[in-house]
Amino acid sequence: MYLNDATRAALLDRLRVPDARRRVLLTGATVVTMDPRTGVLPVGDLLIEGKVIAAVGRDLAARGAAVDAVVVDATGCVLTPGFVDTHRHAWQGQLRRVMPDVDDLGAYVRTTLAGYAPVYRPHDMYVGTRLSALSALDCGITTMLDFSHNSRSAEHSDSAVRALIDTGIRGVHAAMGPHFGDWDEQWPADLGRLRDTYGSDLLTFRLAALATDEIAGPWLAYGPELARTARDVGVGVSVDAVFGAASSRAVSRWERAGLLGPEVTLIHATGLTPDAWRAIGASGATVALAPTSDAQIGLESAVPAVDEALGAGVRPGLSIDVEVALAGDMFTQMRTLHAIQRMRAVAAVFGTDREPSRIGTLDVLDFATLQGARTNGLADVTGSLTVGKQADVLVIRGEDVNNMPLNDAVGTVVLGADARNVDAVFVAGQVRKWDGRLLDVDLSALREEARASRDHIVAAADRAGLG
Repeated sequence: MYLNDATRAALLDRLRVPDARRRVLLTGATVVTMDPRTGVLPVGDLLIEGKVIAAVGRDLAARGAAVDAVVVDATGCVLTPGFVDTHRHAWQGQLRRVMPDVDDLGAYVRTTLAGYAPVYRPHDMYVGTRLSALSALDCGITTMLDFSHNSRSAEHSDSAVRALIDTGIRGVHAAMGPHFGDWDEQWPADLGRLRDTYGSDLLTFRLAALATDEIAGPWLAYGPELARTARDVGVGVSVDAVFGAASSRAVSRWERAGLLGPEVTLIHATGLTPDAWRAIGASGATVALAPTSDAQIGLESAVPAVDEALGAGVRPGLSIDVEVALAGDMFTQMRTLHAIQRMRAVAAVFGTDREPSRIGTLDVLDFATLQGARTNGLADVTGSLTVGKQADVLVIRGEDVNNMPLNDAVGTVVLGADARNVDAVFVAGQVRKWDGRLLDVDLSALREEARASRDHIVAAADRAGLG
């Protein structure tokens, strides 16, 4: 949207007038729908009515779409669905990059889960989660699954949930009890209360668990009891730390017990056996990859299991994981996975006459949007620019200095763009970022709040001998 400042300001004023039936027509953009039936429109329009996408096509104004609509000229831009983060420990937001060169999973667990997590107040849960959600919106992530594994009390959970609500992101709160330290043991029984109290079009819930009892004991490990709780509450399950031989055995047990299915998401999935992958594919379970986490922290093989997933018939979603050691944007995840898989594919056939089996940019954008939505149980709601779905839409400037000239839209989004090119973000038809700036955020106040929370956590952990 290469418009003058006055035009931008006037459009924003009109976009923000309270009206549940507001019509917004984005015109003249390259529209990457991620809907296989529609594909990419080199020049197209998108009409939003209230919360939903009402039309996608060429020259919608000629069919009356501009009548009573806020018309936004998006020439030179790329429209895509909002990115979907399938797994992030958002409560750690104020601890970003405290351990950028983390040695291994054990170092992360000792520092963050055993060291800092036990001293978190409900207020710290709110600050970290809100900060993570706001930065997600800033870089085009419109849906975020918050794997909230520091639910020490009902108040801690309430604070994390309110943080998601206050940002306007499409949130999925996946609740789990903490690994270490004192807590009220209200989880998982409290999950039903959370869903009944806070559930909405923009906020859904899942039960979070670990794959095995190796890290924190049996009470957090997925099995018949937790599966029963999830069924009773009517929510899906997200299982973290799925890697290695112990998790492979656990997957086989879950298959025999009937605990695998489309409602179950397995996170990481590195170093699993072929039989475990067979069970995952046969059950319809979904997989959330964490490309930078697997590689940087060194989880099992340290190679994101994209080839294994595709071989089992699973198209995975993508996730951020822990910002204490990693980047927090989806552009980084897409590029990392794209590079690692293609490197791995070429290396596998080097010195032979065989052709490498490489994924492409459209694949990783699919993982970051539609497959992410499916992984979060929201494929009917978001993930593609499809008529009837919620209007979670990104406007990405394709003619900025790092993207011009716009030649291939998908390639530009995956390999060229970054957060500075995300001009506008809509979530359920509501504008959350405009003209490259987050709306309704006092950055100075946010900065002070994040610093104060971080300082409290570090000092409290030191006093307790945990830091």
